[in-house]
Amino acid sequence: MEFNPFVKKYRKGMRRVALVYPNRYVGGIANTGLQYIYAKINELDAVCERFYSDVFDGLRSVETATPLSEFDVALFSLQYETDYFKAVEISRNFRGLKIAGGPCVMENPKPLLRYFDAFFIGEVEGHVEEILNAKDVEDLQGLPGIYTGREESVRRVYAKLGKHMQREIIGYGAYGRCFLLEIGRGCIRRCRFCIVRQIYFPPRWRKREMLPEVGEDKVAIIAPSPSDHPEFREILQQYVDEGKEVSPSSIRADTLDEELVDLLKLAGVKTLTIAPEAASPELQEILNKGIDAEDVYHAAELARGRFDKIKLYYMIGLPGENFSDVEAIVEQAVKVKGYVRKVEVSVNPLVPKPHTPMQWLPFGGKENVKEGINELRKKLSLIAERCRKAGIETDVSGVREFILQTILSRGDEDVVEVMEGAGYRRFGKYLEAIDVSSELPWDFIDHGYRKSSLLREYEKIFNHSTQD
Repeated sequence: MEFNPFVKKYRKGMRRVALVYPNRYVGGIANTGLQYIYAKINELDAVCERFYSDVFDGLRSVETATPLSEFDVALFSLQYETDYFKAVEISRNFRGLKIAGGPCVMENPKPLLRYFDAFFIGEVEGHVEEILNAKDVEDLQGLPGIYTGREESVRRVYAKLGKHMQREIIGYGAYGRCFLLEIGRGCIRRCRFCIVRQIYFPPRWRKREMLPEVGEDKVAIIAPSPSDHPEFREILQQYVDEGKEVSPSSIRADTLDEELVDLLKLAGVKTLTIAPEAASPELQEILNKGIDAEDVYHAAELARGRFDKIKLYYMIGLPGENFSDVEAIVEQAVKVKGYVRKVEVSVNPLVPKPHTPMQWLPFGGKENVKEGINELRKKLSLIAERCRKAGIETDVSGVREFILQTILSRGDEDVVEVMEGAGYRRFGKYLEAIDVSSELPWDFIDHGYRKSSLLREYEKIFNHSTQD
């Protein structure tokens, strides 16, 4: 069951808006952007209802079970490339105006041009009403952030963070039943693999006075790196003093000290999650995350006696990576297990994302992509087997999903055929290294950075990987 303070009955003459999240309810209800859009539309002379892939197969609304076909406009939120398949399936059942947004659209909407009338590139706060006033594609053209396939370039729209929503839908989502509190957007760090800094620049924080009173017993603190917020500890302390359970979306290992881990324990945190991404110093340099082995071990030492478990996130398939770098992941996890009883290791292959300095790299980290993919499978098996012997839990992904993510994030209009049943092997060119002088499918999006700055960072990656 959920609490929905915005639910609204349809009256004749109202515009019906479908808000479609082509994935499971637990992810959709934990999305602050969707919460905002839903509340905003229901303030207007319109009614908004939600659609999730695991509720009526995404074809009827959560609120009234009304068929998607009876709505006037459908707004799709695309958070993950693998959601494209369900998004295409759902969109085929709708003949009204279809507009897609979300981080994947901000990354590269070209693979989905065939299935959507328009895309909104950016953060939608302040633009919901003008988008809904559009009756057709012609009305949308020329609006900030709108891309219909005809524009030569589009400047990404960003929003100033104002006062936080006072109310929101409370349901059982990815963080459990809680109030979602977005304290920041964008990131101050310069990790070379991460798209967040590029598409949400500049980083912004909500001050404490912008945050609402929370009636729920649990608060989920949302930001790419919450502990970088200048008032993070004060915010955390405030909710702890109010007797609330608090769940931060992530914590950087290099921001931890005794005061903070004690606060996290008081907040009800049971598992300390750390993302070193790489265990060897050479690969840490390539990633430029700023977390080294000493930070990890210091965090583990602080966790001793305070947390039940530590979860460690890593990536493989990096340029210059060899099997000794992968073995270092297991060695690091074993050393962490010396501080806490339970350790879980999560490992994913790197997806060389658009708009990052790694966008030109081959998938798998090797010039010969087939060889790189074969090695990825061996490396994942090695990690799983050695962690099992060491009594360490593993969450080791398959390679296929990340091949698809790379093709769909770096592809052009032709990769729509993948969503229509064509084998992904036909699109292997999108897994290969990209010539830095090539025009890229996403070059038409102006995110406010200079491509030359990405090239300088790319050269640093190349220099590190060839020296090692």
